[in-house]
Amino acid sequence: MTAWYRRMGILLLATLVTACSGGDNGETRSSGPDEASQVTRSSETMAESPEVDSEELEPMQSPVEIDFTAVLLEDRRLMVEGESNLPPSAQLEVIVERELSGVRWRSRTDMGEGNFSAGPFGPGSGLADGEYRISVQLSEAAVQPRSVRERIGEQGEHLSGPLVSTSRHGLGKVASYAQRFMVGDEPRRTHDQVNVVEMEE
Repeated sequence: MTAWYRRMGILLLATLVTACSGGDNGETRSSGPDEASQVTRSSETMAESPEVDSEELEPMQSPVEIDFTAVLLEDRRLMVEGESNLPPSAQLEVIVERELSGVRWRSRTDMGEGNFSAGPFGPGSGLADGEYRISVQLSEAAVQPRSVRERIGEQGEHLSGPLVSTSRHGLGKVASYAQRFMVGDEPRRTHDQVNVVEMEE
């Protein structure tokens, strides 16, 4: 009898160990599908993101338009404010040159949503009376942000209109526009069109 009880005890213990081991395996298998679905969803998200980055901007179709005006500040320095249909973030160079002496002031600025501004131009003592030539130029495509190059072309080939010309450095097409302004009350006689700069109020 004692031997029989021992055998029954061993069988009962073996049954309990097998049941516990089977339960652990069942829990491990049940967690597998959740982990697999998480990996699948993560892969799908990664596959979707390049589609957003691959969106391309349409090339410019209309001719380039640039227009601007100059405002004389109280300290007799000049601000240039303008409008253009060039793409946002396009890099512009604005140059103010005194025609009598050839002295120049330069400033770089970026296009906003259809407008731009640059300055103030001039020495701390203010601009002397006289004629000034103000020019606004779109920098070469090579130095433009990617979003701008997609609109104007890698060599500016999508730029068109009377304001467009070939870059002096052979780096494709650029666009520029210039006007002459008079600072002072007595403009000298000229047959060219000259705009009078008014003091800011």
